Amino acid sequence: MDVGLALVFQGTDPKLSDQKVYNEEIRLGLMAEELGFQSIWGVEHHFTDYTMCPDVVQFLSYFAGKSDKLLLGSMVIVLPWHDPMRVAEEVSMLDNLSNGRMILGIGRGLGRVEFEGFGRDQNNSREYFTESAQMILEGLESGTCEFNGKHIKQAKRDIRPRPFKTFKGRTYAAAVSPESSQIMARLGVGILIIPQKPWEHVEKELVDYRKIFREVNGHEAPPPILGGWTYCDENADRAEEMAHKYIGGYYKTVIEHYEMAGDHLKNIKGYESYASMQEHVANNVDATIEFFKSIQVYGTPEQCYERIRNFTARTGAGAYNGVFSYAGMPYKDAEASMRLFAKEVMPQVKKLPGAPLMDLLQAAE
Repeated sequence: MDVGLALVFQGTDPKLSDQKVYNEEIRLGLMAEELGFQSIWGVEHHFTDYTMCPDVVQFLSYFAGKSDKLLLGSMVIVLPWHDPMRVAEEVSMLDNLSNGRMILGIGRGLGRVEFEGFGRDQNNSREYFTESAQMILEGLESGTCEFNGKHIKQAKRDIRPRPFKTFKGRTYAAAVSPESSQIMARLGVGILIIPQKPWEHVEKELVDYRKIFREVNGHEAPPPILGGWTYCDENADRAEEMAHKYIGGYYKTVIEHYEMAGDHLKNIKGYESYASMQEHVANNVDATIEFFKSIQVYGTPEQCYERIRNFTARTGAGAYNGVFSYAGMPYKDAEASMRLFAKEVMPQVKKLPGAPLMDLLQAAE
């Protein structure tokens, strides 16, 4: 099983400037290869201190120049906020710069503040995502983009620099709603699991996803990639305390950024399945935060390993991406947790059954 490092650039500590956050997050990222992480991942968000990485491909290009070994993962590029022709060009450019090390992750977005900030109608996000994904994925295979859809109108144009190997088998998407999982199966892409629902719900949706994937594509779906907010400490009591403060603190930023204690999503086309989630959060804020903490990875090295072993076994995940810095956690604590995880947990996680991402990239050649 591969183990990756995800950086999210949360700017929630009022004592730190955005530049200081960037300096510290990049410093952690530059430790990744030395500590044994096999990939580095970025997430796209805009306009708030929730996650200050507006351009994932630019972020990954920086690390493409710093390491010739790390795989470069987008978790995710949110397609409804982009011109799909530009996405296809940027992805191909990064893949050429890095000699084919990109893992492409895509998604459709949820935050109202971001859709409104870009002047995009969130009611169209599912259709826009699907059309964009179809055009981008077909273009990355053929080297040419052309599309005549409801939302995407693209005259036939070549992608330059040309894609030089397939993205099949190394494209993933974040899917939270059951409907999105089915769309990803029809697109032939893998699943990025960002834990936020009961595992039994995730397991059921994966069964449906794998069935549709097999019917449409004629072969089995790739194992999912599992992400997780991670805190590792030799002392179990301190780990519990830190998880409560910072993993719980992170989920408070989720509730704020996505307005999860509101009720607006029930009125937005394609997001109806989130309405019950909003209602539950609004009536059970503390319990929801505690639940989120319970499905993340924290504790002593032994406890962290057991959580990853359990979560990946339940989902059939073939790789794990850890987030170690979030919610204003002091960087000395984030670094200590990351180093301890790398020393004591990662070697055992790498022995778990999985689908090494480097093998996927080599298979794509």
